Amino acid sequence: PSGVDVSMGGVTKDIQESFKQLGLAMLAAIAIVYFVLVVTFGGALAPFAILFSLPFTIIGALVALLISGETLSVSAMIGALMLIGIVVTNAIVLIDRVIHKENEGLSTREALLEAGATRLRPILMTAIATIGALIPLALGFEGSGLISKGLGVTVIGGLTSSTLLTLLIVPIVYEVLSKFKKKKTK
Repeated sequence: PSGVDVSMGGVTKDIQESFKQLGLAMLAAIAIVYFVLVVTFGGALAPFAILFSLPFTIIGALVALLISGETLSVSAMIGALMLIGIVVTNAIVLIDRVIHKENEGLSTREALLEAGATRLRPILMTAIATIGALIPLALGFEGSGLISKGLGVTVIGGLTSSTLLTLLIVPIVYEVLSKFKKKKTK
């Protein structure tokens, strides 16, 4: 009827505000990580290849939430924010080794193969340890509570998919970008 206003408030409004703030925090985290990577690596090629691992995190996190029956909650969003740092670290370990090997005279392809072989174990060990530590959260053991279940499921799903795909896709992206850069400089 005329003269009647409907507005959301209370918990719904708080949750919407939390989602908005966490979304902005994620964008800020990605921008800060990219800036730090550009400064550290001295260019945009490696940082772009490294950040290319982030979309795979989202896929894995959403699939894990779907399989587990969890909703996209504030704790799941906090897990997604945590994943930005965790996933980028795996890609940094790989690409940093590639760059060092290129500087030693290996071709990009040879450097990628060497880095994949030598960095596989540390990357997998880190991911497996993190996933193992979060299993009690995801399963709700020992009073971990429902509030943290979404965080555990999100991080486990995102880390699983991104680790596997980082080892495959990030080297491909790096090689393609490297070839493009070499053609452009000729």
